[in-house]
Amino acid sequence: QKEDIEVTLLPAGHCPGSVMFLFEGENGTVLYTGDFRLAKGEAARMELLHSGTRVKDIQSVYLDTTFCDPKFYHIPSREECLNGILELVRSWTSLTRYHVVWLNCKAAYGYEYLFINLSEELGIKVHVNKLDMFRNMPEILCHVTTDRHTQIHACRHPRDDDYFRGNRLPCGMTCQNGTPLHIISIKPSTMWFGERIK
Repeated sequence: QKEDIEVTLLPAGHCPGSVMFLFEGENGTVLYTGDFRLAKGEAARMELLHSGTRVKDIQSVYLDTTFCDPKFYHIPSREECLNGILELVRSWTSLTRYHVVWLNCKAAYGYEYLFINLSEELGIKVHVNKLDMFRNMPEILCHVTTDRHTQIHACRHPRDDDYFRGNRLPCGMTCQNGTPLHIISIKPSTMWFGERIK
C-alpha cells in the first residue's frame, strides 16, 4: 500500500546541521528526534511544529538520545553551564597572562556556542588547530584563532591527556617569553552528570 508522507526537518540543536524528522501522513504524525538539545521554550518557537495556533497532534515520538535514561536525573541548562565555565575561566585568566585554559573537547563540532560566548564575554579568542572546519560558519571565525599565544585553547592532539599531564597544551605550548604556563583543563561533557550522584 502506498501513501504520500510529508517529511519536515527541524533543528535539533545538537551540533551544526543536526536535525529531527517530523513525518506526517494519513496514518498520523511521528517525530524522530535523534540526539537533540533544546532549551526550554525552543520547541514552542518552532513554527513547523504548529498548525495555526496549536501544536500539531503527534501520535508517536521516538527519542533516540543518549540521555533518555533515569540516571541522568538533572542536566543543567546550557546557560547554567556557560555561566559556570565563564566564571571559572574569567577568574583563572585574570590572574596573569600566563594562566591559560585548555578546553578538552572530545568532538570536532558542537562547542561553537561555548567558543563564541567565551570570546565575546572575555575578549579572548580560542585557539584551534585549524580554521577549515569553521569556514562554513562565518559567525564563529572572529572568535577562533590559530595563533597559539592566547589564554584559551581548544587545540587537539591524539594524546591530549598525556600532553596535559606534562603541563603543556596539545599544541605543544609550555611557556611564553620563557615564563611557564599555568594550565587548567575544562572538559565540557554532559556525560559527567550521569556518573555522579547528587
